[in-house]
Amino acid sequence: MLPDLLVFVEGLRTEDLYLTYWRRQHRDRVRIEIDPYRGGPLQLVERAADTQRTEARDAKKGRGRAHDQIWCVFDRDEPNFAEAIDLADRHGIHLAISNPCLELWFILHFEDQTAYIERLAAQRRAEEFLGCSKVLTESALNALADAYDEARRRAMKLDKRHAGDGSPPGSNPSSGVWGLIDLIRNS
Repeated sequence: MLPDLLVFVEGLRTEDLYLTYWRRQHRDRVRIEIDPYRGGPLQLVERAADTQRTEARDAKKGRGRAHDQIWCVFDRDEPNFAEAIDLADRHGIHLAISNPCLELWFILHFEDQTAYIERLAAQRRAEEFLGCSKVLTESALNALADAYDEARRRAMKLDKRHAGDGSPPGSNPSSGVWGLIDLIRNS
């Protein structure tokens, strides 16, 4: 049986398009459902925890099968961030967080970004690289896929850097999106 993932995303278009691309590429190895609900970090994690409870209850009664993993994908610069992380930890919900925003993850496909960066600056820089903004084109998605390994390496390097200089995990700049994409690619 294929691994079965349920993903909650914050944004209206970008995250959905990005994950749909990966779902298509690996549909023979993993099932990915993107929940239609959109909201901030705490609302996403609350919805994910409610879904998790409902699926577990239904599975016990023989009504369906719970997803193998539930993920939430969101940006750091949103309110109720700490509460969202705490709730996710308590429920075993996986997180793919980008600080300040998902566009930082896109930048890492093309260059190092080691200095603090504001959301709007990250969005502009990603748009320069991709030739589009929130609605990712097929050529932008292909470029991101082609440079995935480099982005993963850069994101992991940022995590190591933050750990080495004593800054909190997930400090600006950072992105954990690679964890979800690795799971999809390696299932």
